[in-house]
Amino acid sequence: MRLPPMIATHTEEVLREILRFTGPADGTLSHYFREHPKLGPRERGFVAEAVYGLLRNKLVYASYAESGVGAAMRRLSLLGLADAVGVESLGGLSEEEHAWLERVMQFDRSNLPPSLRANMPPWLLEKLTAQFGEAEALELAAALNMPAPLDLRVNALKANREDVMATLATAPILCEATPYSPLGIRVIKKPALQNLPLFKDGAIEVQDEGSQLLAQIVGAKRGEMVVDFCAGAGGKTLALGAVMRNTGRLYAFDISEKRLAKLKPRLARSGLSNVHPVLIAHENDAKVKRLAGKIDRVLVDAPCSGLGTLRRNPDVKWRQTPQGLDELNAKQISILNGAARLVKTGGRLVYATCSLLQEENEAIVAQFLATHEGFALVPMKDVLAEHKIDLEMQDYLKLYPHRHQTDGFFAAVLERK
Repeated sequence: MRLPPMIATHTEEVLREILRFTGPADGTLSHYFREHPKLGPRERGFVAEAVYGLLRNKLVYASYAESGVGAAMRRLSLLGLADAVGVESLGGLSEEEHAWLERVMQFDRSNLPPSLRANMPPWLLEKLTAQFGEAEALELAAALNMPAPLDLRVNALKANREDVMATLATAPILCEATPYSPLGIRVIKKPALQNLPLFKDGAIEVQDEGSQLLAQIVGAKRGEMVVDFCAGAGGKTLALGAVMRNTGRLYAFDISEKRLAKLKPRLARSGLSNVHPVLIAHENDAKVKRLAGKIDRVLVDAPCSGLGTLRRNPDVKWRQTPQGLDELNAKQISILNGAARLVKTGGRLVYATCSLLQEENEAIVAQFLATHEGFALVPMKDVLAEHKIDLEMQDYLKLYPHRHQTDGFFAAVLERK
């Protein structure tokens, strides 16, 4: 099947806006699709795939686009579409465009310089190379530039993994059990889940396996008081509530009313009644202070660069800056300090990010421990053994797409003595 020429036109229009990097690509795409309601689901899918393909391969494709004919933005759009569906599926190409695309899409990228192959800003590649060494940094970059699989979490209050996989197989949806999370399912292709009874009934939620593991290592127990300090749209909140078997009290704090509003329909589907969403102004809000010293477990999934999620959000690497990281570091330590006040004696504080960078991870934990003598690090190998999670880790949880096939995640477990 050949794509109609208007797909390239729409891709070019929305790409022009996205490449300004004034906001998240998914938000820009959603806004564009709302303004163009005549675009059907299939057409939207092609445009989105082309945009994400271009964002993943931006340095290489910008280099390719220096050749060819016509406007530069059209050349970039065609490269994104060729990445998504193949050259032969593109309609409305001139002979010159077709020949040029055929030629450049066959280039052997292994001959390109490492900086181009990595498809990330030089400052980021430098940081990863310093952390991992050049060979592994390039392996990690290659994994980050691949689209992520679709992971699901089974809501243990409503179903078990085997039954859900059997039901999905009848759809038919190909899937497999995730290797580390006991409730995870990896879907081989990306079907529309919203219409499945399993989804509507709250038996499954979309959640990366790494994120599922974060909820597991919090170790929340039945009847406890637990706080998800930066709850966002609530993926980990829902996982925590299910681990607690819908008992105790689980507070979902966030500074964004919009994000907490997105939690409400998910909460309704989940069947959880122990979750209490709370809008806070900042980490030192009076609503936080009222719970000081009363909480058994606190999860701080801190605002971060998001560089571990590049498989899903490739625009993040182009929008993030070293200056932005400095601002995030100050925010991370401030939030961790604020959240620590909640933890009771013997209680646990889990600091987590979806970042790959030591300055957002180990460095923040070290800074916290240096100023909080009442807390001690619980080695991650002990935490994983507690929960029978088969992962080789030492002091921290460090997940990477090239090693674990998850998004990039970091977590540290801290205990109040």
